[in-house]
Amino acid sequence: MTATALTIAGSDSGGGAGIQADLKTFSALGVYGCSVITAITAQNTRAVTAVHPIPTDVIAAQIAAVLDDIEVHAIKIGMLGAPELVTCVAEAIADFQGPVVLDPVMVAKSGDALLPDNAVAALTEHLVPRAALLTPNLPEAARLLGEAAAETDACARAQGERLCRLDASAVLMKGGHGTGGTCVDWLVTAEGAQAFSAERIDTTNTHGTGCTLSSAIAAGLAQGRSMTEAVERAHGWLHGAIRAADGLEIGHGHGPVHHFHEVWT
Repeated sequence: MTATALTIAGSDSGGGAGIQADLKTFSALGVYGCSVITAITAQNTRAVTAVHPIPTDVIAAQIAAVLDDIEVHAIKIGMLGAPELVTCVAEAIADFQGPVVLDPVMVAKSGDALLPDNAVAALTEHLVPRAALLTPNLPEAARLLGEAAAETDACARAQGERLCRLDASAVLMKGGHGTGGTCVDWLVTAEGAQAFSAERIDTTNTHGTGCTLSSAIAAGLAQGRSMTEAVERAHGWLHGAIRAADGLEIGHGHGPVHHFHEVWT
């Protein structure tokens, strides 16, 4: 049986993040990708210049169309730009039995806001408890908790533990916004925490890293890997995609990672 994953996220016209990054990631890792678009953005490597939310009835219809016909083994959820979109998605996937990876997309790499304040509470109430894995970066975790962003590995781990107490089954605290020569991601569950470390790469071409990592984990879960195995494989694969990113030379701002670094150069 072909492993299949569904991404529910926004469209990035520049191709580096969102739906485009998710589908590239699924394909690169051997998973068939389906998609539900929640918003259309006018976006490139430098800025988000327009955001057009998709009506909730159309979002619900997209989800139903996929799940009614195709056996989906994992779902990744990304950009949900309004509280009504959050509740719409939560209701539409209520009967889905597989793992859900929730990437709480709040700010684009350009610094443009993608999630208003009134949607954060809806996300915490309706989707965080539904997720098998929550994948916030350090600023996103801080916003979900109403705290300052973690500045140390110990603080990042502690915030992951507090997010678990918000009913998240597991939390991956992404360390890309940290400092120092080593980037540490913490996988935190009720049973404990595990660190995944890699050399921090000096590049500005990191557009879409959060989308890419969460979809890579969803791909692993769709293939039947355990959570730890899926995170470990995704972490290493993304490191390679970041290392190869400068070779793409896309745009004039924060360029994308190289999703197909193992396939073509």
